[in-house]
Amino acid sequence: MCAIETGKRGRKTLVLDHSAKIAEKIRISGGGRCNFTNLHCAPDRYISANPHFMRSALARYSQHDFIAMVERHGIAFHEKTLGQLFCDHSAGDIIEMLLKECADANVVIKTATKIERVEKESGYIVHSDQGAYCAQSLVVACGGLSIPKIGATPFGYQIAEQFGHSIIPPRAGLVPLTFAPDTLEQTKELSGISISPASVSSEDGKIFDEAVLFTHRGISGPAILQISSYWKPGEVIAIDIAQ
Repeated sequence: MCAIETGKRGRKTLVLDHSAKIAEKIRISGGGRCNFTNLHCAPDRYISANPHFMRSALARYSQHDFIAMVERHGIAFHEKTLGQLFCDHSAGDIIEMLLKECADANVVIKTATKIERVEKESGYIVHSDQGAYCAQSLVVACGGLSIPKIGATPFGYQIAEQFGHSIIPPRAGLVPLTFAPDTLEQTKELSGISISPASVSSEDGKIFDEAVLFTHRGISGPAILQISSYWKPGEVIAIDIAQ
């Protein structure tokens, strides 16, 4: 999206991606149907040490702007639980849309390009295994560490530190929770059972009323994925299934 917007403004824009295929994380998101946005996006729905950041970001580009682009490209979609929007067909529709928008904005995309280091002089110099690239502006959009098997690395954090940014220690979020062996032994017969709705709460008072799913490794489901972003090791999570 950043490349599309800079291209539309007449900036000569180059996207470098170390993966052989573009947008692999989009391709696997939402079970292959890409949960591309939420109708209820708002600044207070984001977890951040700077609560004002998302207010500024959403004021410039909101979920409604992205939905308008999806509709303009004729991509069919539907709403699931709590405002989540998914493609009717596949995540590939969103990837094709973004690539078309990039092409229309004259954005150049180079895949299978490993970034080796970044330097700053009068502008930025990005050294890669395909050569060096110079630019007046540089956007680092490497994502997090969530899925190493599709190419996630700590490179983005390293670049941020190189240029003087403080890094908050990363931790998992929006993930299932695994049980200790003794608890897993007690609950193994429940594997595959879903309870909906259940009320799941954290020690800091966050509450999510959605489905909970027992798995062969622990517990999952929408409510657990949500609460995992607030849970810290050693804290208690309460699950009320008597609703």
